[in-house]
Amino acid sequence: MPDSPIQLQGYLLLADPSLRDGTFDHSVILLADHSPTDGAFGLILNHPTERVVGDFLTDTDFGPLSRISVYDGGPVAHEHLTFSAFWWNKKSGLRWAIRISAKDAIRHSNRPGTIVRAFLGHSGWSAGQLERELRRASWIATRPAPELLGADHDRSLWFGILRHLSPFHRVLAEAPANPGLN
Repeated sequence: MPDSPIQLQGYLLLADPSLRDGTFDHSVILLADHSPTDGAFGLILNHPTERVVGDFLTDTDFGPLSRISVYDGGPVAHEHLTFSAFWWNKKSGLRWAIRISAKDAIRHSNRPGTIVRAFLGHSGWSAGQLERELRRASWIATRPAPELLGADHDRSLWFGILRHLSPFHRVLAEAPANPGLN
């Protein structure tokens, strides 16, 4: 049914290859919160900025976090640096703590199997916006696999996840950026 509610909290959104704007081009987004009535919130997992927390926060209190990679989380509130932690639970799958304090980020960074990232901004959708984009096939939704946390979180993540979804998606992942130029 085309208007049935979609519940995607905890899913990964892969940008459709046709979505070529700078922000979401080849993006893999963890949809951390989703409600058809309230909208959605997520973080782009695979757009590293090539900077670390120490480039932004020089106070000695942040010392244990200074080497943590900073990622472009999305176009909303891009002036805000936030911390998030991710880990895998064998029973419930991918788990996360989003927008955590520096103190909590330090605590999480000491837990085996947990990765801590810093993000500039986030990705957000108003009520119904993500559903409309999904119906226009702007995004490919999939559940995260345990291998997610061990994979490189750069542009190759999009290709790696997409090519393993199905033979059709493998063709999409391996297609040239502009087939008309071939």
